[in-house]
Order: sequence, then structure tokens, then C-alpha cells
Amino acid sequence: MTKPENEAGALKVLKEKKIVKIQQLSDLLECSRRTVQRRLKEWHTYNSYNKYGKYFTLPNIPKFDKYGLWKYKGVFFSRYGNLENTITHLVKNSEMGLEASAIGKLLELLPRSFMSHFQKVPGLIREKQENIFVYFSDEKDVYQRQKNKREEAAKDKELQLPPDADAISILVDRIKNPKSGIEDCARRLRRKGMSINPSAIYNLLDYHGIKKKLRIRTHKGTHASY
Repeated sequence: MTKPENEAGALKVLKEKKIVKIQQLSDLLECSRRTVQRRLKEWHTYNSYNKYGKYFTLPNIPKFDKYGLWKYKGVFFSRYGNLENTITHLVKNSEMGLEASAIGKLLELLPRSFMSHFQKVPGLIREKQENIFVYFSDEKDVYQRQKNKREEAAKDKELQLPPDADAISILVDRIKNPKSGIEDCARRLRRKGMSINPSAIYNLLDYHGIKKKLRIRTHKGTHASY
């Protein structure tokens, strides 16, 4: 049992600080961690999806954005609870599925720090396209709509040049790795958190007249070279 005055004090601190760790609550409530966990459940708190889930907040504190995310002082929370539920919601409600890099950008987490744990997620389908994994809803109609949208976007993207900031990164990478292929270049840039389609790299190099025999896999699975 916790004393009513301790509980009131703990809730006051939670409201003032907005986020607290379980040990802080244990000290305020003067009780064990197990008792604190019961209280957190009774209060319907959210726990962070980063920082190893160590932070908690009351349900009326977060100001969730349109993606159901709230970020406060480097600690991140989701309206949908844990990371798996959050990723599932983001993918299912996306226009054309999401790449790991896009998920990481929304969550403000490095994809390699968590996506390896989500190779098989209930409710999602993972497919490899142009050497990157794309996540789609497993609902038949939604999946087909997302897939069609992605194919349309891929066709449009093949005709486009990348933004200036991306173009600089691509050209710098080409200077550093002159013997490397386009898909290798795309992989290196994705590891840096950039979402760049190999076709955009091809278009940029072609636009600048960088004539080097490189091969690229198109969205239809064929190869183009120059």
C-alpha cells in the first residue's frame, strides 16, 4: 500500500516534470518497483519508446502530432504504446508503405538500432525492392493500394533529379568511391539516414555527364547502364 499523501505528491511531480523514471516514482511513493508498476498501470501512463522505455508520462500530458508521436527533451512517446504497435500503425496508415529509413526518420531513431527486431511484424508485409526493405499493410486492399502508389512514384522518380542537398552528398560519395556502383552508393547514403533512390543517382550522374560504366536495377527488375 502507498500513502495517499505520497501518491498525491508523486502525481504532482509527474505533472510538473511531465516525464519521470520509475526509480523517481519509487522514491516518491516510498514503495517497491512492483508497486510502482501497478500504479503506473492504474494511471494509464505511457512509457517511452526510446531510452529503453525508462520514462513515463500521464495520459493527459502528451501533445501528440498527426503521427501520434510526442517528443519531449529527447524522450519519445507514442499514442499507440510500444515500438511494434507504433510501426504497425505508421505503415498501415501510410500512402505507399514505408521504407526502414522513412520509419526511422518519423521516429527519430536510427533504423539499424531497431528494425532488425521487426523482420516479421503481425499485420505487416516486408518486401525487398531495389535492395531496400519496404513495409506494407497485410490487409489485401490496403496492400494493393500502397503497392500501386509506390510503383507509380517509382516511375516518376526515375525521371527526377534529387534535391540539391542530396545531390551534393551523391557527388561527394562518387568522388570518394569512384569505382563503386550506383546501388552501393545508395546503400552508403541510406546508412547515413538519407532516403535516395538509385534511379535518382543515375539521373544525376547522367545529367552531369559523368560517363562511367555503371549498372542499376530498375523498378521492373531490368538493368540499365551507361
